[in-house]
Amino acid sequence: MSKKVSLKMVNICKSYPGVKALSNVSIDLYEGEVHALLGENGAGKSTLCKIIAGAQQMDSGEYFINGKQIYHLTPHTAKEHGVGIIYQEFNLVPYLKVYENLFLGKEIKKGPNTDKKEMVKRTKEVFDRLKIDIDPSARICDLSNAYKQLVEIAKAVLEKAKILCMDEPTAPLTNREVSILFDLIADLKKQGVTIIYISHRLEELFEVADRITIMRDGEYVKTVETSETNRKELVGLMVGRELGEDFPKRSVELGEEVLRVENLSASKKLKDISFVLRKGEILGFAGLVGAGRTEVMRAIFGADKKITGEIYIHGRKTEIKKPEDAIKNGIGLIPEDRKGQGVSLTMSVRENISLIKLKDICRLMTIDKKRDEGISKQYIAALSIKTPTMEQKVKNLSGGNQQKVALAKWLTMDTDIIILDEPTRGIDVGAKQEIYVLMNQLAESGKSIIMISSEMPELIGMSDRILAMYEGRIKGEVSDELATQQNILELASGGKTGEVEQDEEKDFVK
Repeated sequence: MSKKVSLKMVNICKSYPGVKALSNVSIDLYEGEVHALLGENGAGKSTLCKIIAGAQQMDSGEYFINGKQIYHLTPHTAKEHGVGIIYQEFNLVPYLKVYENLFLGKEIKKGPNTDKKEMVKRTKEVFDRLKIDIDPSARICDLSNAYKQLVEIAKAVLEKAKILCMDEPTAPLTNREVSILFDLIADLKKQGVTIIYISHRLEELFEVADRITIMRDGEYVKTVETSETNRKELVGLMVGRELGEDFPKRSVELGEEVLRVENLSASKKLKDISFVLRKGEILGFAGLVGAGRTEVMRAIFGADKKITGEIYIHGRKTEIKKPEDAIKNGIGLIPEDRKGQGVSLTMSVRENISLIKLKDICRLMTIDKKRDEGISKQYIAALSIKTPTMEQKVKNLSGGNQQKVALAKWLTMDTDIIILDEPTRGIDVGAKQEIYVLMNQLAESGKSIIMISSEMPELIGMSDRILAMYEGRIKGEVSDELATQQNILELASGGKTGEVEQDEEKDFVK
């Protein structure tokens, strides 16, 4: 018995200024299957999903839903045809409450007024089904990225989509939350929902996908049955080249102390944080979601106000009250929210790279154009930023290249201490390795790096030492030779030797 095709796309083409995003892509999706899209950043996966959801219009091609050709799809008509999407970037209104986001545009009425009580009730019902513990009346802006993603997933479930695109849905989730999501996907499959699943985590695809379509440089490469392929084949099809070892080795003799933090406390979460960072060191920070890792870095950078504690840079006590103070003292921060805080998406590559250095390249209140362009050319070449021109808007670059632009911005200031919060989140395996090589080169040149990561292999593979946080405190340190998953989890979960439960392990290792 042949499978029913729920979605068919034929020769889809889409171009942006200077970029051919999709070139004659054809794909069939079956009813009740999980179909993964795999490819490096810039391969065209997200663009294809946006076309499926009506958020972008294709330049040419044909589009069929359940055998019926659709000639002009908008987000509204897509929903009418049962198409939903969970974007990689959050599509939520920050200052509205959770239940208001879930029912935005489809509010439940009681007479002339909205029925808040009923909307809160239905929100709780969806959350109970998904095993999500979120206050429906909380504001979106007060939630962590992980909880925002769960709200996005709940919103899609509430809309009862029959074709659902999931673009990197697990990127900010712990493995406990990932397990809940996979259970939900299994339920949706039983109901005949077609799921298009994008993820750079290959191990997820083998767990959740029925078939995998590989894309490269905006073109269709191949579709394979998940049960008939392996990681090596997928990577080869995806990148079109041989990759070296996952975590390239480096040889660096650690130098003198460059940063010392003593008894730092901030907000209600952080308590007595103390640690030392040395020249040429990559210092990893481990912990479960909510452990306080990002809050520590924001306090050091002056983005959040510290309550108590001292910061010493090169042995000198330094008062950092705002980010400008941190920048003057050679500290740079590349935040977890790359698109929201790391780069300015509507500005060009050149403008982003020189943003912090504007004062230094101005003459008589005018930007020295020759120097500005020279700096951009230097770092575009040094970091191998793939862009057709330095005037390309950053929003049109892949995630990996956006991350390189964010890094270039700090390198222009010759920053000594670079804080990387989830440096490879949402980045494909090829771009990840490029970021790792850059990190090693920076360490070898004498820069010092603090890296927060929720990916255990990345922490172990890249760090000289790892500090594990638990409930706002540094629970302990794991040196390079003792950096095992068990040792780190033991500290990150607050347990003692032999007491790490399987659920706690899933909570961390993604």
